[in-house]
Amino acid sequence: MPLFRRGASVTSQLGLSDRIFSTAQDRGLAAGIDAGIVQVEASLLAEVTFADEIANVTSRYLLNAGGKRVRPMLALLTAHLGRGNLSDVITAATAIEITHLASLYHDDVMDDSDKRRGVPSAQTVWGNSVAILTGDLLFARANQLMARLGERAIRLQADTFERLVLGQLHETVGAQPGQDPVEHYIQVLADKTGSLIAAAAQAGIIFSDAPSEFEKPVIAFGEKIGVAFQLIDDVLDLSPQPEETGKVPGTDLRAGVATLPLLRLRERAPHDPTASALLERLERDVMASNGVATAEADSAITELREHDVTGQTLAEAHGWAHDAVEALAPLPDGSVKKALTRFADTIVERSS
Repeated sequence: MPLFRRGASVTSQLGLSDRIFSTAQDRGLAAGIDAGIVQVEASLLAEVTFADEIANVTSRYLLNAGGKRVRPMLALLTAHLGRGNLSDVITAATAIEITHLASLYHDDVMDDSDKRRGVPSAQTVWGNSVAILTGDLLFARANQLMARLGERAIRLQADTFERLVLGQLHETVGAQPGQDPVEHYIQVLADKTGSLIAAAAQAGIIFSDAPSEFEKPVIAFGEKIGVAFQLIDDVLDLSPQPEETGKVPGTDLRAGVATLPLLRLRERAPHDPTASALLERLERDVMASNGVATAEADSAITELREHDVTGQTLAEAHGWAHDAVEALAPLPDGSVKKALTRFADTIVERSS
């Protein structure tokens, strides 16, 4: 199911009920985040604008298709450990969301995806070259925004961009001989997803003038919750309810992506004949099917969904979310810590 709905208030987006948001401070935080998201949306529309007509159309394509705005929301949340929605916080949150947007254009080319956010992917509409160049253009615009905030912001952006590229590179070439495939996969998730979520949380601290000792806890939170987010996606990829997930069951596997349930099955296969037989079917009927749906593929995906390696993946996702919350221990008790904890809960509740 979608994690967040566009147009919903932060209270519903974070899964926080009126009962949880019971104090004036809690309600004030919710109102502050909602107001900040409105500012970020306006900033995105203003910044993803180009004088060149072609660039203006292609760069706004995925922005207009929607988005969860998870990263800006986290930046705004952690900013309330400092002075709140300062203009620099809005600028940083906008730049980070544009960076995320740019990465989607590139990811869809790398993965040969035909859809994104419910619409045909940019590379399907305009071709690979235009999609890649649009992503590059958006990265440039994000860098310009960060440059307005000074050297610290430039370093944060450069370090995060490096990790995004390394994550994609390592995903593309796969685990090397002698490298543990699961460790390799988790590192890819940390680089491709965790790094940008962590950067958003860190930016909220830096540009709201919050105490610097809060940076390490929120960075650790972002890294770990990013991994949890993607592991839950691995479970949801096998969901038999495409109307909730928005995907055909096994979409990632059909595209040849070795998600964690498959990696755990490969670990079992050498000493488990049942796991070995299922693995053979998955690799033959699903991963080598070029996305073609068949009864054999559907059956293998159903069996993987019901296999305990998928339950193990879900448990690992819960473990990463738990560790993310534990990382918040140095933060002061209050509305922000409560909201971040509830955010982690919402991540793993998507699979229930």
